[in-house]
Amino acid sequence: MRYALDVQYRGKNYDGSQIQFEAGKEVGNTIQGELEKVLCTLIESKAQINNRPIKTIFSGRTDKGVNALGQVVHFDTHKEIVASKFIYQMNEILPDDISVSNLRIVPDSFHAQKSAKARYYRYELINRRYKQAFDGDILRVKYELDIERMQTALNFLLGEHDFSSFKSSGTLNPSKVCFISRADVEKQGDRVFIHIEGNRFLYNMVRTIVGTLLEIEGHKLPVEHMKNVLEACDRRKAGQTVSPYGLTLVKVKY
Repeated sequence: MRYALDVQYRGKNYDGSQIQFEAGKEVGNTIQGELEKVLCTLIESKAQINNRPIKTIFSGRTDKGVNALGQVVHFDTHKEIVASKFIYQMNEILPDDISVSNLRIVPDSFHAQKSAKARYYRYELINRRYKQAFDGDILRVKYELDIERMQTALNFLLGEHDFSSFKSSGTLNPSKVCFISRADVEKQGDRVFIHIEGNRFLYNMVRTIVGTLLEIEGHKLPVEHMKNVLEACDRRKAGQTVSPYGLTLVKVKY
């Protein structure tokens, strides 16, 4: 039987979402590692599926420091689970910065990653000259941001393009083509939110898009600079990859 979990987490204290191995041994502290420990504890301490422990599949990888409001994870088990009780038990055991909001039965053909049609990310930053005690790790931009100019620059990203200019060296998939269905920016008080939705994303793509936006604003470059960077398919043309702490995976659509 296959189940899907909706998972929320703060990524600051973890080495990313996915379990990592060195010399065949699990290393680091990951969201996946914490989830799998709890699943095996609750379902069966020696649970075996195809002669191996319960394994989770995430809708996508998030890096160290990246948060999630709507990460989707699937796993298989031969046991029937009562959702409300199981969610409560998981949340009692999981660390305070990880929680499960929903659990449902899905078809055996469902795959958290491969079945996803779109992923929606939000990047939050602070637009204020002076720091405040509760800013936390959110990136603070001291110069005033022009939201209208930022929106115009983001519009160049809509549609299907080769996003090679915005990838980092850790990108494994040979295809660099993504379809972006949403790219907009809004300001609420001194907070700026950049919303980007697409069918897939390259490694560090959203954070590098934000870095390029800030480069355009900080150096008063023409908004067409975003279009030029996109068409160049050259990472050296784009801006810096900004901090992960303002990035959140908000929703995965199926």
